[in-house]
Amino acid sequence: MNDPAAVIRDPSVIEFHLHTAVDRGGARRWRARAQNFGVEWIEAHADGAEAHIRSDHETLVLVFGEPARLAGEGVAAATAPPRSVGILPPGAALVRLAAGGACAVITSQRDDPDAAACLNAGAFERRDPRVTPSTPAFRRVAPAEAVQVIAIDGFAAPADNPRLKMLQTDTLSINWVDYDGPRDRRSLSPHSHADLEQGSLAVAGRYVHHLRRPWGKDADLWREDLHPEVGSPSLMVVPVDLVHTSEGVGAGHHLLVDVFSPPRRDFIARGWVHNAADYAPPPAAGR
Repeated sequence: MNDPAAVIRDPSVIEFHLHTAVDRGGARRWRARAQNFGVEWIEAHADGAEAHIRSDHETLVLVFGEPARLAGEGVAAATAPPRSVGILPPGAALVRLAAGGACAVITSQRDDPDAAACLNAGAFERRDPRVTPSTPAFRRVAPAEAVQVIAIDGFAAPADNPRLKMLQTDTLSINWVDYDGPRDRRSLSPHSHADLEQGSLAVAGRYVHHLRRPWGKDADLWREDLHPEVGSPSLMVVPVDLVHTSEGVGAGHHLLVDVFSPPRRDFIARGWVHNAADYAPPPAAGR
């Protein structure tokens, strides 16, 4: 186990609707971040909305509720239906949301000068050296001719991991899991990550996020277990070495999307990532 005293970073738990939105382009917008990636939740007003984005790497757009029109530099635009994921090329991009639509924009290196301030920016004033950098990036094997749109219900989960559907970009990967009703409390999955942070984006339902910091030699650094309960939309960012699992509670539909940067090489190696053949990994740096 890494020394937990290296960086003491508490988990970030942000329930977007409890914070004041930035109103821009016909939409309400909230931003939060991890060390390597950012998540922006966008909800269109009655007349629809436009969101301009710029990133040095590919951008993921998760579309909910209503279709969205996605455009990027050097490729043909595309329409993304609800429950789909768009992959936008590096550079400037435009997301047009229909009235009442919502999306999540996920980037690893976004440089919009007018982007809304991250709600949890203070948690990342100090970098954690244990977190693997998001670059060098994976390389797209063949250039895309259009914005790629992947319907979540258009492909099956891996036979040996049927709860999760997984996708990647050049610097990101996501796990998409949804189910009805509460999660079976006898089948939770507490685990930790030694060299990456995890973002858990709750899109539908209520969750209890169970969090435990391992004990090190210095008892003054020990922390009590945490069990925050949040609704949707919300984002939890789990620091390195923190044991965690998320439990959907109550009736109704639950949708949780886990976010990682860099992409999960272990999941790619197991053949779990649906579009992994579109990318070539960079050399593993000393790993």
